Amino acid sequence: MKTKRAHILLPEDLVGEIDALVGPRGRSSFLVETARQEVRRQKLLHFLESKDPAWKSQDHPELAGDAAAWVRKLRSQSEARGVLRHKPRHKPTKRAGTQGPNRRTH
Repeated sequence: MKTKRAHILLPEDLVGEIDALVGPRGRSSFLVETARQEVRRQKLLHFLESKDPAWKSQDHPELAGDAAAWVRKLRSQSEARGVLRHKPRHKPTKRAGTQGPNRRTH
């Protein structure tokens, strides 16, 4: 990754807290990761506050008609391939010495 040096000023107490967390040699990576997280957060907030719709019909032409029909089609294709909706659960086998006083027996 290409980097660029940036001269920033931080309050001494903040530098001390950062150093206590990551050490003076981990300061740059800590600040980079913290800045990346904040940029992602700010972008998400901007998106959530925007009036633009998140879902655009032209991006999902398969749902243009009847969404329920589309789901039924997907399910029938899965069943035709032999894909199970739910995997059967295996019954646990009893092991010697595993019956404690609080366990019920069947």
